[in-house]
Formats: sequence, C-alpha cells, structure tokens
Amino acid sequence: MQTTLADFIKDTAIGREADAILRSCVHCGFCTATCPTFQLLGDELDGPRGRIYLIKEMLEGQPVSKRTQTHLDRCLSCRSCETTCPSGVRYHRLLEIGRQVLDERVPRSLTDRAMRFLLCEALPRRWVFKPAVRLGQWLRPLLPAALAGKVPAAAGSDSGPWPAPAGHRRRLVALAGCVQPILAPNTHAALARVLDRLAIELVVVPAAACCGALRYHLNAREKGRQDMRQVIDAWWSLLVGGQVEGFVMTASGCGEHVRAYREVFKDDPAYAKKAERISALTRDACEVLADERDRLRELLGSAGAFGGQRVAFHSPCTLQHGQQLRGVVESLLTDAGYQLVAVADAHLCCGSAGTYSITQPELANRLRDDKLAALTADSPTVLVTANIGCQMHLQGGSTLPVRHWIELIDERLRGGR
Repeated sequence: MQTTLADFIKDTAIGREADAILRSCVHCGFCTATCPTFQLLGDELDGPRGRIYLIKEMLEGQPVSKRTQTHLDRCLSCRSCETTCPSGVRYHRLLEIGRQVLDERVPRSLTDRAMRFLLCEALPRRWVFKPAVRLGQWLRPLLPAALAGKVPAAAGSDSGPWPAPAGHRRRLVALAGCVQPILAPNTHAALARVLDRLAIELVVVPAAACCGALRYHLNAREKGRQDMRQVIDAWWSLLVGGQVEGFVMTASGCGEHVRAYREVFKDDPAYAKKAERISALTRDACEVLADERDRLRELLGSAGAFGGQRVAFHSPCTLQHGQQLRGVVESLLTDAGYQLVAVADAHLCCGSAGTYSITQPELANRLRDDKLAALTADSPTVLVTANIGCQMHLQGGSTLPVRHWIELIDERLRGGR
C-alpha cells in the first residue's frame, strides 16, 4: 500500500511505525472474512481493511469525523485478522496509533468521556470495584434488564483451600489482578492447588494488581503505564533475588498485555530491560501445565475413573490470536478425561473484548448470543474459557455454568467425578 503521510506525523516515531505497517498491507481482503464486526454489519468500514483505509486517510491529513471514530470504536481488537493475514500486518498496533491520533482530533461527547473516566477509575481499583459489584448485586432485581445483565450474579466468595507452603523449590508468580479476585476468586486458588501437586508454589503479590490493559486500551495511556510500572516494580525484586522463576497468567487478556510490556517500554530507559525480561518470562497457565504434561497425566491417572463430562471450550481471542496458543487447553482437558464438544466458528470473538461489552453493548450482546449458540449446539453440560472477561460476559447470557478451565483440572485431581 502506497502512503503519503502528512507533515504533522510523518517524522514522528509513531508516524514511521504506522507508515511501515500500512505499507505491509496488500489489501487482499482475507482479513475481512474472519472479522466478527464485518460479519455482523456487512460494512467494509467495519472490517480491518476498511479501518486501515480510514486510518491511512487520517494520517495523510484527510478530514476525520465522528463517523471515523464510530468505525474504529466498533473494532474489538480481537486480532482474528492478524491470524488470517498472509502479510503479517500488525493491525492491532496500527489501530492503537489510529485511535490515539483520532482522539486528539475528534473530541468525544461528554457522556462518552464520563463513561470512560468511570471505567478507568473504578475497574482497576479493587477497593472501588468490589463494593460497587456488591451494591449492584443487591439492587439487581430492581434494575432494568439491560443494566441488570451487566451485573454478575452473586457468586460464592469461597475460593476453596489454598495449599499450605510445602517448601517447593520452584515458585511462580500470578498477577493479583483487579476484577478476577472479586468475580472469580476460585481461579487462582484452583491453579495454586494444581501447581502444588506438580511441586510448584504459586505466589501472589498484592501490589501487582491491574496489568494496565484496561486503561491503556481506553487511551488513558499514561495511567495504564502507571499500572504496568506498579506490576513491574512489585515483581522485580522477587525475580532478581532469585525467589521466583517466572510469571503465570490465568487471564489470557492480562497475559497478552504483560507480554507486550516489552513493546510499551522499549524506549523507556528506566523500564525497558525490566519489561523485556518480565515479558519473556510470562506464560499462560496452559503453557505451564503443558510443560508438566507427563507428571500431570500420572496424577490424573491416579485420581480414579471419570465419567467424561461434556465440555465446550471458548478460546479467548487474547489466547488464540493474541498469544497464538491454540489447542493447548483443549488437549489438557482431553487428558483429564473431559469430552470436548465441537464448536463452530471457534475463531470468532464472544464480544467481551475488555470494556467493549460496556462501550458497545448492542454489538457485544449479538456476538455473545452467536457464540453461546455455537458453544451449546452439541449439548455440553458446562462451558469453560480462559479469561475472566469472557467468563463473565458469557455467563450473563447463559443458563449453563461458565467456568475457568483450570477449575476442571483441579476438580479431577481432587477426585471429582
């Protein structure tokens, strides 16, 4: 793709980066076929190729408007297009640049700014988010259906027993997180129990809370970087002190973002090397268990017979597209004796996409309904996923339980039937 960037950006770092990405696109259109929003809306401008043209025109100095903003806002950042692209176009990065420039040129409405401010200030802070969730759960029967659907049903606060320290030589750190400890407290506890059986201790550092993705992707970039620096600072002393060997993620959205720290801080002299090392040592929980597969199979074999519960797995976009981890969770569940049902269009997003289900509720709910139809078509008894956002979004429209896959592995090891 030929480009002629405008003077205001062509000699800047992000301008040169955007220009290189634009020039890598051969506008073949393969991405359009796998784009969830294009499939829903049928508008070229609501697919990756159309959005690339909108960003190109903006960076070349063409007029932009609310219409441009609408089409870019509708993008899920699911990165399905990147999995499909034969040219390796870094679409997600181009979109980040495009949104950053667009927000500087097209002011958002007061309502939009207020909503984004509340999301940025409430969700990453557990001391704000937890009472807000509890209040919403208490008022849920009185809320309009559309709003009540965004409030998670009250869940048991019992996360199950956390294994007692056993002096394991190997130690991994899990991100404390922001919303997951409140909405799904059993996820980390289940991982801790599974790792304990594999002679690995799981450590959680409370100061390493939000990974920074939420605010960073809402264009509150410096606030997002503050969250990221806090995580790096909380983990760094453990790493350089030799107290831990790496970092394990149960939320694939957080995992994708922590792995991108190296990119975010590449030009920061104080954090570049730290971010590079932490990104390199970050793995999803499924990768850790896959590395221990032989021992895990032995443990599962000694756990007794199993009836083979029918399970439908939703692979989050941040797992299958962002981190390119496909088939790993499925193989672990199969090893554990679960019967995985077929899921049509498994590459498509469920509509959660961080805060997308709040900022774009109509599209998000349509995507969720389509995803649930695909997940339940072969009559599973439980739905599982690998990201807290997907878990809560799907549960909001499902009569079947939606759980994290590590909970099923944990139950098998504990003799569950």
